[in-house]
Amino acid sequence: MLNSLSPQRAAWLIFAVSLATIAGAWIFEYLGYAPCDLCLKQRWVYYVGVPLALATALLAPGNQTIAKGGFALLALLWLGSMVFGIYHAGVEWKWWPGPSTCGTQADFSGGLPDLTRPVILCDTAAIRILGLSLAGWNAVVSLGLALLALAGLRNQGSSSVSQYR
Repeated sequence: MLNSLSPQRAAWLIFAVSLATIAGAWIFEYLGYAPCDLCLKQRWVYYVGVPLALATALLAPGNQTIAKGGFALLALLWLGSMVFGIYHAGVEWKWWPGPSTCGTQADFSGGLPDLTRPVILCDTAAIRILGLSLAGWNAVVSLGLALLALAGLRNQGSSSVSQYR
């Protein structure tokens, strides 16, 4: 299936899925599932990946160099996001320690905490859906997006613009 996906369709699919994923995170936050520090950092890739996928979808049809560069960057971006999602999920499952600033082991070495904000612990999942936390789902979605980007890169084929239709 991924082999028959045109590069432009792959870019549009990456754009749509990544936009829906970050919108989903915002919706969960609106519904009361406050993000921890690691959750907020996991969103950075979406703030870069969504416009990069859109630019690749719009600009790549006329320029194979832009298409290859865009898909290569998207693949690296989403693979990094997958690794970070696995790291955060592992912190939530207490397989390894997280940063000292966002777990139950936090201390006051950096000064007093901001008492006007609620404490959101990175080592406690706010919600689990089908056994995975949102960090775990981010890893799964990021892997899928990385595979789509790699398919878009691999399916460049000839320099014919007709492959973008």
